[in-house]
Amino acid sequence: MDVFFSAKEGRSGLKLIIQTKAKKTGIVGVYDGMLKLAVASPPVDGKANNEVIAFLADFFNVKKSDVSIISGERSRRKICLLGSLEEEDIRERLRPFL
Repeated sequence: MDVFFSAKEGRSGLKLIIQTKAKKTGIVGVYDGMLKLAVASPPVDGKANNEVIAFLADFFNVKKSDVSIISGERSRRKICLLGSLEEEDIRERLRPFL
């Protein structure tokens, strides 16, 4: 199972599994066919989702408004779109973690 997918309108994204209340926010690796991301925030009042968006925006050097959670807002398993980044650019940036 590939952690990447191509969505409509040519936007690429990631399948994520989130570990909340971690010591620090960062990519842990791949788990169950998804990119595992640890976030320091608890899953309360959207804090973890906001941290996921902020981390991905910073990691991929895109605006926060370009990152969106399109599935799984209330779940550990999420699907996120990453603005206009091409799948190859995403793969290259994540290569050390895969």
